[in-house]
Amino acid sequence: MRFKTKSVHAGRKPDPVTGAISTPIYQTSTFVFDDYKQPKEHDYSRTSNPTRSSLESALAILEGGHDGFAFSSGMSAISTTLHLLKAGDHVVSCDDIYGGTYRLFAEILPKFGIDFTFVRLDNEDVLRDAIKPNTRMIWSETPSNPLLNITDLEMVSQVAQESNQDILTVADNTFATPYFLKPIEWGIDLVVHSTTKYLNGHSDVIGGAVITTSPELSEDIHFLLNGLGTNAPPFDSWLILRGLKTLPLRMKQHAAAAQAVAEFLDDHPRTEEVFYPGLSSHPGHDIARRQMKGFGGVVSFNLKNEVKPFLNKLKIFSLAESLGGADSLVEHAATMSHASMTPLARKKAGISDKLIRLSIGLEDQDDLIEDLSLALE
Repeated sequence: MRFKTKSVHAGRKPDPVTGAISTPIYQTSTFVFDDYKQPKEHDYSRTSNPTRSSLESALAILEGGHDGFAFSSGMSAISTTLHLLKAGDHVVSCDDIYGGTYRLFAEILPKFGIDFTFVRLDNEDVLRDAIKPNTRMIWSETPSNPLLNITDLEMVSQVAQESNQDILTVADNTFATPYFLKPIEWGIDLVVHSTTKYLNGHSDVIGGAVITTSPELSEDIHFLLNGLGTNAPPFDSWLILRGLKTLPLRMKQHAAAAQAVAEFLDDHPRTEEVFYPGLSSHPGHDIARRQMKGFGGVVSFNLKNEVKPFLNKLKIFSLAESLGGADSLVEHAATMSHASMTPLARKKAGISDKLIRLSIGLEDQDDLIEDLSLALE
């Protein structure tokens, strides 16, 4: 089946009892055993739940992975994944990552003996130099948040394999979604999502996901999910499962409007630099064209003028964190999504105090451009 068909049918089948075409919400904490030592397929909803299982199956199919696992948030998915490591291990991470991920990596996990090195993952030599004898994971976001940098995932996978150190490669695929990018096809071991964003697509749920590529990783991730209690609840799973049905249609519209907005901003005299991989001037454009089928719905840019007046003039774009919903959003990265990074860390990553991040929604692109034009003036 092609992706559009998979997005509607993957992980789903009519309810065997009622024939309901929509996956039921199994809003229950526990399940009755058939007999002593004879549980049914599910026994307790932290361990597994039928609604969550449908979502997890759909995610695995869409990403081309072995198994999928649904979590209560993107950060719980990331935190659970990092529990694959132990004290003394080292991680190489891209430097311009989501602020919450940076906080976890830079301030929380080092207290438990896990070491991190932050580098720009656009250079093979830099990546090789960052690897230490105790490196056990390479963490990437592509496109990255908020600078939309592109990582060559095939290169990352090759470097990890050639190290002979059992290095796991992880890609946060939140921005691209499996509609535009399938990291597993490029050799990545684990794919992570904030399902809060495009996979749900309606700004009405918090969730996360991990997709594995082997039975061993599946067993490890499920053990951690169950042991840490980081699972997604049934109703949230149902909302994300519903969102997947329209993912291809939404992503196509997000990307088309984002391209138009990026081209408008790129020509505007009151912007200094526009970050969008769909622009031919973007340094990662050629890699993005090779490994992606579209460039996503997020556009960032540096503003020449003062930030506050621009933000206050916008009418259609709402000032809010998060992204990936039907409503277009605008945020000031330094004081919002990346406020948890130190000023020095933001400076090293290239996140300026004039950086604006746009989440392009499903409104008419001409209305969005007009809104931005009036605010810029």
